[in-house]
Amino acid sequence: MVSSTHSSLKGLLWMAGCLSSFIIMAIASRELASSMSTFEILFFRSFVGLVILLPFVIPKFHTLIQYKNLNFQIVRNIVHFGAQYCWTIGVIFLPLAEVFALEFTMPLWVALLAYFILGEKISRQRLIAVIGGFIGILIVLRPGVAVIDPITFVVLVAAIGYAMSVILVKRLTSEVSSIEIVFWMVIIQLPLGLVPSLFTWSAPTLGDTPWIFLVGLSGLSAHYTMAQALKILDASVVIPIDFLRVPLIAIVGYYLYEEGLDIWVFIGAFLIFASNYYAIRKEFSARKVH
Repeated sequence: MVSSTHSSLKGLLWMAGCLSSFIIMAIASRELASSMSTFEILFFRSFVGLVILLPFVIPKFHTLIQYKNLNFQIVRNIVHFGAQYCWTIGVIFLPLAEVFALEFTMPLWVALLAYFILGEKISRQRLIAVIGGFIGILIVLRPGVAVIDPITFVVLVAAIGYAMSVILVKRLTSEVSSIEIVFWMVIIQLPLGLVPSLFTWSAPTLGDTPWIFLVGLSGLSAHYTMAQALKILDASVVIPIDFLRVPLIAIVGYYLYEEGLDIWVFIGAFLIFASNYYAIRKEFSARKVH
């Protein structure tokens, strides 16, 4: 019992780190946007990530540089980079809570893309989640009632791009290690951010330095802490905790940027979350029975 409680506490601490990482990444991206372009932000995110990874990858360098599945790695990272670009644009121009709420539609797009690309069946539970998720999107955007900012569609494109990236990573993980995927992510995305940023390059100021470090660190830690939490806790536990990102980022937006607390964003986000949670719980229960 003590061991189980200790493991659960560790899992919760990893999730606390995950929530903090996503929130810090959003704040750092918005702060840097006042002095540099989005491409430059993404370049520094990859650059700092590479510096942090070097001590871990140098001992395995000869293994990592074997160019296994390189073409597939390139395609995956172009998709992922595009999703990051769209997400960062959303963080800069939209209320933070709205961006995070729309980002939670990613599992819905994963289900649809897995159906069309991998031929995976959409279960009844997943179908309910997809329908509930789309209703949640409509509640957040309220077409015909509220004026829809075109950038909201950019954030939805980001969610679709992240979903496509998940599908591609799923294919990669059967053939290469996680450290190899992360290594090639920073290596490939580094020039993707650098080259276009050179046309509008703005030299970072001393005040930008902490934000540059935080955007790079949080970009790595968000995914690492989530992975560590999923090793300890069931997805049915992780997903509800992860949903806390929406109210937490809403509080941050309210106090730091004077963003209003839109009840419709919370209602829509909750429906998106509830739809996904229902599907995960049902699928988890079915696996336990079998």
